[in-house]
Amino acid sequence: MPTTFNIPCVILCGGRSSRMGEDKSLLPFDHSNSLTQYQYDRLKPYFKELYISSKINKFDFLEDESSLILDEGEVFSPLVALDTIIKKFENQKIFIITVDTPLVSIDTINKIINSSNDYDITVAQTERIHNLCGVFSSSIRNSITKMLSDDIHKVGYLLKQNNTNVINLPENGEFINLNDKDEYNKALEIISLSNN
Repeated sequence: MPTTFNIPCVILCGGRSSRMGEDKSLLPFDHSNSLTQYQYDRLKPYFKELYISSKINKFDFLEDESSLILDEGEVFSPLVALDTIIKKFENQKIFIITVDTPLVSIDTINKIINSSNDYDITVAQTERIHNLCGVFSSSIRNSITKMLSDDIHKVGYLLKQNNTNVINLPENGEFINLNDKDEYNKALEIISLSNN
């Protein structure tokens, strides 16, 4: 049996995908019909609760809509998504990961979660900080509310305003972000090699 984490996991799928030119959350990946389904199926055995954050329900594989957290408001911002998520999970911690980082290993997720006990936010860092791969506590809700009222949407600013733990991890390619077609094709190549 795989390790099951006691905190909920939310996959962020509400971005504009402007550099990709189409909705990357719906692109096919490995043997899955979409990147979202790939992330969902891969993470489901490890989390008691797994959710998808999005602007709209665009996912044909979800049998139960209770797994969906729809962003409040029209603004495309990860901070708006975090605000909506934090309101759902009062007095607990949540593991957040973006749909476009499908190669982040369960071992890395385990390290991040295990390092999060005494912090409001715990995120990974390789050559740069990965602001949206980590554990976020509902205690940061007031910070997010204040930032949104001040029209500040940078997650890096949120990290600076709270008790944040940044974990240094080796640069081994697992944090590749599928922002454009080249990165998407590279990730497909990596996953294909790992399956052989």
